Amino acid sequence: MRSLGLALAILILALAATPGRSAATQAWDGAFWGETSRALLDHFGARATRLRQPIDFGDSYADVALRGERLGGYAFTLYFQMDKSGGGLKRVQLERGRHGANPRVFAAAVRALAAEYGPPAKRCRIDARRENGYQAASEALWLRDGNAIRATFRDTTLEASEGCALAAPAARGACGLTGRLFIRISPDSAQAESCG
Repeated sequence: MRSLGLALAILILALAATPGRSAATQAWDGAFWGETSRALLDHFGARATRLRQPIDFGDSYADVALRGERLGGYAFTLYFQMDKSGGGLKRVQLERGRHGANPRVFAAAVRALAAEYGPPAKRCRIDARRENGYQAASEALWLRDGNAIRATFRDTTLEASEGCALAAPAARGACGLTGRLFIRISPDSAQAESCG
């Protein structure tokens, strides 16, 4: 098992640099790629939450989370994404709640990460187009010791709700896309070269 300790240790420094962080949040070392949910719960103790229903992330699921992890002065929820085929830790994702996903929080998170990792290895901007549901995106990518740290902000435009006019009145409130802001740490930096 490869340790994600260095990437998480550096990330936790960015988190700890935020005013109001406690020394207890520096307990990241000792977490490993491939480790089980039970081991993560044991490692993080009372800080960890076992989710009632696992969250599906396509090739992975999250059943353990840390709430209130701060980055750039803002609270995020950290999800431990477990591999569906083997059950071991595959990815770590910090995510900001939908109503808190905005350009100001994204810029603060990128500044906090850059303060610890240096300038991103790559920055990308994806314009809002019909093909991507009129959802624009900004990304920053850092590569460290075989790990990739990708910060992503996806925003929508008014055009993203173009199909809402055709929807039934009861469904119009749920129409369109919402913004997302997340930071993913992954052990496979080879797949992290492209944006999207």
